[in-house]
Amino acid sequence: MLPDEFGVPAYGANTLADVLPSVAAALGVPVHRGDLPADPLDLTPALGGARRVAVLLVDGLGADLVAAHPHEAPVLNALGTPAGVLSAPCPSTTPVSLTTLGTGLPPGSHGVLGFVTAVPGEARTLNHVHWGDDPDPRQWQAQPTVFEQATAHGVSCTAVGPHSFRGSGLTRAAYRGADYADAYTAGDLVAGMHAALRAGDRSLVYGYTADLDLTGHLRGVDSPSWRAQLAIVDRLVEQLAAGLPEDAVLLVTGDHGMLDVPDSTRLDVDEEPGLLDGVSLLAGEPRARYVHAEPGAADDVLAAWRSVIGHRGWVAGRDEAIATGVFGDVDPALAGRIGDVVALARGTWAFTAGTQEPHGSVLTAYHGSLTPVELAVPLLAARGRALT
Repeated sequence: MLPDEFGVPAYGANTLADVLPSVAAALGVPVHRGDLPADPLDLTPALGGARRVAVLLVDGLGADLVAAHPHEAPVLNALGTPAGVLSAPCPSTTPVSLTTLGTGLPPGSHGVLGFVTAVPGEARTLNHVHWGDDPDPRQWQAQPTVFEQATAHGVSCTAVGPHSFRGSGLTRAAYRGADYADAYTAGDLVAGMHAALRAGDRSLVYGYTADLDLTGHLRGVDSPSWRAQLAIVDRLVEQLAAGLPEDAVLLVTGDHGMLDVPDSTRLDVDEEPGLLDGVSLLAGEPRARYVHAEPGAADDVLAAWRSVIGHRGWVAGRDEAIATGVFGDVDPALAGRIGDVVALARGTWAFTAGTQEPHGSVLTAYHGSLTPVELAVPLLAARGRALT
């Protein structure tokens, strides 16, 4: 059983998976997503007849963090909330969230199930942020995206994001069906989204900015650097809203929240006696670990992790983790990407791996688990002048 303080994302009700299907419905596009409702957020009244919708995802923009900083983010705090606070998926990490948003599906359906996951049968891992052509993105993430479905119904779809993301595996998995426009700076992102919104009779434009998340990881949430970066995000949103076409609406969301992890709540799995005995691959990230066992060792690895982690986290076998519903319904063909053992951090704990992941172990703030501050993301709205 999950700890009381953990949340279970309500896929099909109020998660990142539900944003684009409801946007598409408001634009007259039916999105097919299995047994999940086609228009879960009922955004049509809030969009007020808009024929152009921009969705800006700010990496690391947690709902609690926005609410706690009204002085740094007055524009964000003044925007409307057409569907309230949403939930990130599990794990609450960028590749999972971006693919969940782009496909309108839970992680268990689209298969991007972690920051780093095992490639079943190949004794290696895949880092979804540093992903190119191997494995083939169309096979690794085989579900149609909302952009593909909207394009097929005559909507002009554009994704505006960093030049370095063009053609990456993650971009093709999450955004295929949308034209990709490079953004080199914040100003370039604003101008690119404005230009894309004016294309076609109906348009869906997605924009992405990563600097808030990067600042939080390096300097800590609520550091002077992070607060200054939040103010820059607020100004970016103000500029986007000011330049909307008259028949357009801007939606702003995030992919996860984050929290600082002090040295006193870090456990280095590489240095803990017995914790890696019988382990073939360590995947995931410090607050959401996937542990893959050598053949026949899964029970022993599970027992060792439960014993050592104790109160610091929730530790479960793969089947138990899937049964909680945190990944949504999991396609059996994708289940092997989840570890034989799943360890989700409680409180401010993190399960670092200083030898295997030296860069990730020295960060200040993290995310990935199921605490409220990590799961809660905003959905905010600004309307074009003629729709106001």
